[in-house]
Amino acid sequence: MSEKVTIYDIAEKLNITAATVSRALNNNPKIKEATRELVIKTAAAMNYKQNKLALALKSGRSNNIGVIVPRIDSNFFASVIRGIEEELYPHGYQVIICQTHESIKRENENLHTLVDAQVDGIMMSVTGISDENDSAFRNVLEKNVPLIFFDRSKHIDGVSSVTINDFKGGYLATKHLIDEGCRHIAHFSGDQSLDIFKNRFLGYKQALLDNGLQFNEEYVIHVKSSVEAGKEAASTLLALQTPPDAIFSSSDFAALGAIQELQNRNISIPNDFCVAGFSNEPFTKFMELSITSVDQSPLEMGKMSARVFLEQVDKTDTIKIEKKVVLAPELHIRKSSTRTNF
Repeated sequence: MSEKVTIYDIAEKLNITAATVSRALNNNPKIKEATRELVIKTAAAMNYKQNKLALALKSGRSNNIGVIVPRIDSNFFASVIRGIEEELYPHGYQVIICQTHESIKRENENLHTLVDAQVDGIMMSVTGISDENDSAFRNVLEKNVPLIFFDRSKHIDGVSSVTINDFKGGYLATKHLIDEGCRHIAHFSGDQSLDIFKNRFLGYKQALLDNGLQFNEEYVIHVKSSVEAGKEAASTLLALQTPPDAIFSSSDFAALGAIQELQNRNISIPNDFCVAGFSNEPFTKFMELSITSVDQSPLEMGKMSARVFLEQVDKTDTIKIEKKVVLAPELHIRKSSTRTNF
């Protein structure tokens, strides 16, 4: 194998100093344009590759961004990552993706790994609000690495976040079901230790109270985001002495499971029972019985998270301004909840 080309080889070829070659390759303003162009052309011809790790150690910047998500096999998180990449790529950044699989331990490992890799920033959707990882978050901030939460956030001083108004999303979906004539509305809730699920529940509850409907704790079931969990929860609700006539689910997958259970029991949707979900997953609009759902704007969330990061690194001082960006939700009304002509 041929030896790796170094700046000394380029310097010898052009009969100039290695320092001049280094400055030219790093766009030092003290180097004449003609010299810079000659060095770059020669380096390309000699197949010279810069040592990015060495550059990162020298400059303190790697041009890599860490993104931590619960899982990547989700349209929502995949769309957020796409938004981040689309916004940052023109600025010369590459994205390193990590998954937690809802594990606090893996989240902690991801944070330490990314800091050790000298990423220029970390964007993440947290696994939970446990204090178990507080030291890992402090380590990120102490290293002066910008940290931005998206979707699932945690209250930490100095950390920016980009979320949607989950309260309003829950309120809009529940109010729509009320407007369609539903009077006994159940709720599939996620882990309410996370703000996104707590706020969706609070929006649901407030919509009931604002419209003169009684809140019934029996109608609130904590459900995982899966079709099977939705089926089981729907079965539990239908066994109640006074079963509900609608479900607002904090998950589209659980909403789909509920619909399948209702259809298996020959319950007419939406005439006898209405269903609304949350996230606006692609399948919700392509089904024969399309599902009403709240859109979380994941692409815009990703882009906005990237913009918040760029604002922070553009600051010439070391003070990072904490930003709380809240996007507006949008309710997409479809067949699963529309009793009027669709």
